[in-house]
Amino acid sequence: MAKGSSLFYFNTCRKDGVRDTMRNPENVLNSLREHSAQNNYSYDRLYRILYNQDFLLMAYQNIYANKGNMTAGVDGQTIDAMSLDRINRIISNLKDEKYSPNPARRTYIPKKNGKMRPLGIPSIDDKLVQEAMRMILEAIYDNSFEDTSHGFRPGKSCHTALRQIQNRFTRCKWFVEGDIKGCFDNVDHQVLIAILRKRIADEHFIGLIWKFLKAGYMEDWNYHNTYSGTPQGSIISPILANIYMNELDSYMTEYAEKFNCGNRRKINPAFKKKLDVCRGKEERLKRNFAKMSEEEKEGLSAEIRELRRSLKSMPYSDPMDDNYKRICYVRYADDFLIGVIGSKEDAEQVKQDVGSFIREKLHLEMSEEKTLITHGHDFAKFLGYEVTISKGEYNKKTKTGATRRVNNGKVLLHVPHDKWVKCLLSYNALKIKYDKQNGNKEVWEPVRRTRLLHLDDLEILNQYNAEIRGLYNYYRLANNVSVLNNFYYVMRYSMLKTFAGKYRTRISKIIRKYRQGKDFVVEYPKKNGMVGKVLFYNDGFRRNTKVESGTPDIIARVVENYGRNSLIKRLQANKCEWCGAENVPLEIHHVRKLKDLSGRKQWELAMIGRKRKTMALCVDCHDKLHAGKLD
Repeated sequence: MAKGSSLFYFNTCRKDGVRDTMRNPENVLNSLREHSAQNNYSYDRLYRILYNQDFLLMAYQNIYANKGNMTAGVDGQTIDAMSLDRINRIISNLKDEKYSPNPARRTYIPKKNGKMRPLGIPSIDDKLVQEAMRMILEAIYDNSFEDTSHGFRPGKSCHTALRQIQNRFTRCKWFVEGDIKGCFDNVDHQVLIAILRKRIADEHFIGLIWKFLKAGYMEDWNYHNTYSGTPQGSIISPILANIYMNELDSYMTEYAEKFNCGNRRKINPAFKKKLDVCRGKEERLKRNFAKMSEEEKEGLSAEIRELRRSLKSMPYSDPMDDNYKRICYVRYADDFLIGVIGSKEDAEQVKQDVGSFIREKLHLEMSEEKTLITHGHDFAKFLGYEVTISKGEYNKKTKTGATRRVNNGKVLLHVPHDKWVKCLLSYNALKIKYDKQNGNKEVWEPVRRTRLLHLDDLEILNQYNAEIRGLYNYYRLANNVSVLNNFYYVMRYSMLKTFAGKYRTRISKIIRKYRQGKDFVVEYPKKNGMVGKVLFYNDGFRRNTKVESGTPDIIARVVENYGRNSLIKRLQANKCEWCGAENVPLEIHHVRKLKDLSGRKQWELAMIGRKRKTMALCVDCHDKLHAGKLD
């Protein structure tokens, strides 16, 4: 195994200018990425990267705007009052190996099914260290991950996973829907550390990961150990989970190489038989054309046309060819889908083999109830979509006038009916009644949303627009995305009823009041004295298969702008943004939301005017602010 130093800048150049360049966090990460594709490369001296103040400042820049940073961990601290001194204390503890993560504060959030999901809230100092570790781990591992992995990776998302299914699962006969029981709660720590040691030779860095894995959690002021799983709510959990599950991805790549056979399917016997008959009649017509009567020519030509027409509705290749097999695989987090071109017995064997690997190598268990084998023409469930292989084949004229078969074994993505209905019910925009006189027939009734009645007009409209756009944006890849028009119809009438309930009037009066042309419009005053307008969603529900690679499903907010106004530069300036004192230690004051500021105090007006949720203050000004004495 090749060895190398990840911190080459610590032992190469010592001249101030060059060393400063080498200490630049981006240069450090680029150095790590250079060897990431070499699976036999061993990284050492990673722990010392955490001594770099600039690196932790970059981590702070990445996470400072994340939701939840103003929620205190078990130590009672939030991201407010972040300072260079605070960062240096963390570095000092890391150097002395006295750093010990706090247990996460356990809380619960509601799930869509009515149950409660446990959530861990780490302390802010731990989040800072975790983000620095995440950047290091991502630089080492991301380039070596299989392209079938899509969860919590830069440039990857649910949509990239679904597009890969559409591109690679063509003509699949069977789906294996993978479901692992409590995957991330049951990650084996010993197995995970063994996987990490394949590439990381720095036991100090490994030891720090161990500390986070074993940090435990606090619930009702009682401490609980963690014996398995990745830390809930932790910034490093997604990358650790991907490192763990990459073993499955690599196994599936090797499995496919062994499973796949044949270069192409043999011709369908039924197709070949009919094709031979058609060609025989064509040859007969050509050979005897001059001898045949007009009636005989027309009759034989009609037979040929009918044969050609029927050929276009038959598969050319033999779908049951045992000498041609393929396997496809896609994973997002702990959900995966396997497509099999082969027999049902092949699909059952794949399920068994994958289950054995997961059980023996990863020490996890697949759910027998939820791990299903589904026929390609039925609907497999993946990431909230229904996946199926098109049944029908029909002819379509091209631009040149020729006809060709379309939808031959293509992958179709569908919006499940129950998904958008459950959304309506969860929003309290729909009430479903049952007509007993008509055999318990469902009767849908859009209803007003009582909890929105106290909001102003613009807030109500924005709430509905956000919910409609959110659902459409997620399902815009679906072939039947137009079914969301039904969702839109219910949401529109619920919105009208909500406005009518707010003003205690009829829907007809609300429509007359807010209608401008064909649109429902809410007007609001702008700061410049002009009148702004917001329209109720009217963009329709057309299929849009464009995948934005710049919107990955990752936890950390990565900020690449380090210009003069960046948070790092402001913190390093040592100049109070309120009193103007220079060469003084600074603390960053954070607010959760700008709209929470009343604007009664000058410092609030300053933050609102700059549209910043942060302000760099000297310690004295920051203390006065929290004491209510800054103005």
